[in-house]
Amino acid sequence: MRIIRFLDSLDLVRHGVLQEDGTTVMLEGEIYGEHRAGTERAHVKKLLAPVAPVSIPCIGLNYRHHAAESGSPIPQHPVLFHKAVSALQNPGDPVKIPTKLASQQVDYECELAVVIGKRCKNVSKEDALSYVLGYTCANDVSARDWQREWGGSQWCRGKTFDTFCPLGPCLVTTDEIPNPNALQIKTLIGDEVLQDWNTSDMIFDVPTLIAFLSGSTTLLPGTVILTGTPQGVGMARKPPRWLKPGDSVTIEIEKIGRLTNPVILEP
Repeated sequence: MRIIRFLDSLDLVRHGVLQEDGTTVMLEGEIYGEHRAGTERAHVKKLLAPVAPVSIPCIGLNYRHHAAESGSPIPQHPVLFHKAVSALQNPGDPVKIPTKLASQQVDYECELAVVIGKRCKNVSKEDALSYVLGYTCANDVSARDWQREWGGSQWCRGKTFDTFCPLGPCLVTTDEIPNPNALQIKTLIGDEVLQDWNTSDMIFDVPTLIAFLSGSTTLLPGTVILTGTPQGVGMARKPPRWLKPGDSVTIEIEKIGRLTNPVILEP
């Protein structure tokens, strides 16, 4: 099932199910409970991020080749940071380069996002995927100067500015993606491919991450886990390739689709 979240003609937030013919029908039931594709045709006024996260835990340095390009050793445990839920951005809406706390080094990061569908705590790797509702594309936008130099040795300041977490275009349920660690993942700016790799390169696979994050910690339905990015980020290029106004960034993941956002300066 491919689920979208959208505004209808009355500006009410609704969920729908994409059909093979390109139409959308309403989702019946609860997104984090029993649900099914209905028969009523959906009228999509504006596409939103497919979920409104309750929490956004993120994993850094989780691809072997990205750790190498960053000059970092392979982590012995997952490297955890968080984005604020206010960093959420919709498909098609702009990523805004900060001007109040100005950054000259805003970077892109294509990531597979895992959406938790059931409350879980202390789950095993073997059971972890049974708690997943589905998957979507994410762009872990990062202000590298704030992340590396001005953030007080923590990553969160550079990772959690407004609009720094685009998600979309849809949520693909687990029946359509039985193995989340076998997906092609890309970043494009315009038509230029800057990242092109596979989620099989994760140091800690998705079940391992869920088991780790749920250890002595409750993950609520609507938790969105960002699972790391492959090599090819802007800061590792020579010269670095920072996002600039006028760019259009696309995150593409096999079996999910394409998430595209323009880039502008924060007004």
